[in-house]
Amino acid sequence: MRLFGYLVLFALIGYGVWPYFTVYRLDEAISQEGTAQLATMVDLPAIRANYKARVTAGVGGLFPSDDPDSVMSWLRQNVERLGDSALDQAVTLPWVRDTLRSAVTQATGQTPPYLIGGIDFAFFESYNRFLVRIGELGRAPTHVRLTLQGTDWKITDIIQ
Repeated sequence: MRLFGYLVLFALIGYGVWPYFTVYRLDEAISQEGTAQLATMVDLPAIRANYKARVTAGVGGLFPSDDPDSVMSWLRQNVERLGDSALDQAVTLPWVRDTLRSAVTQATGQTPPYLIGGIDFAFFESYNRFLVRIGELGRAPTHVRLTLQGTDWKITDIIQ
């Protein structure tokens, strides 16, 4: 029974350390010029979907409309459609790399940027979500959300 307890303890410790190891790998990936290593750690469709949700919420506030046949409704639909194609073109692997690099540089002033040096907070939001804050609160930090997908932790959102 004691052996089983130790195995469970080691499994929990391993699970707790796992996303921190991913952050360490992410530090190496953003320091490289290529995006091959970073590509395995990023879920671009999820990042685009999260940005789209934030943009759509903002557009709803700019163009409120209860009538689906009104001009405001038509404008809102077209802005959302244009936003989709713009997000597909803007949110790319180089954009992810450059966004993380600039967030670390802004937080620490380091050149070249070392992600681990810019992290102010990193902990679980839930059993399958992990939040990393680059920079201090109140100083425009960048939040990076990692989500457990299968057997890998992947970046699914970047909030600036």
